[in-house]
Amino acid sequence: MAGSHRAPLPSERSPAAAPRDPGGAAASHRLGHVALRVQDMERATAFYVGLGLRLTWQAEDWAYLQWPGSGEGIALLSPTYTAAGPHMALHFRDRAEVDAVHGALSAAGHACGPVHDHRDGTASFYLRDPEGNWLEMLYEPPGGIPSNVAGQAPIPPPLP
Repeated sequence: MAGSHRAPLPSERSPAAAPRDPGGAAASHRLGHVALRVQDMERATAFYVGLGLRLTWQAEDWAYLQWPGSGEGIALLSPTYTAAGPHMALHFRDRAEVDAVHGALSAAGHACGPVHDHRDGTASFYLRDPEGNWLEMLYEPPGGIPSNVAGQAPIPPPLP
């Protein structure tokens, strides 16, 4: 955009400036889930279970389903769910990476929400991309996102 200046993100400067883990490897993140607004939670959940996803978390106003082999997921948000809206999420293996990305994006002039620690052991923050789409940057614990569904163990994220 003409006349607009912002500091480049670490990954835009050079590969060497991208966030790194303590072992020196490039930051480990992946497209982890998308969140969709649905009108009928029961119908939507049944549809995605029928496609092969496994119900991992179920609440009155939202549900989380994952592919059993990889852990990628879909969050289903009811009309009454107000904590977040439709979005996509990048999942990070290291909690410190979420804080580093938050700092880098904020320093570059992006309006980021605060980092929240969630009851399931994850931590995340939200922001909008330059086109207005919501993004979530989420720390995913090493064992995967915990499940509150009886008999369902967490699905570990794929190995790097």
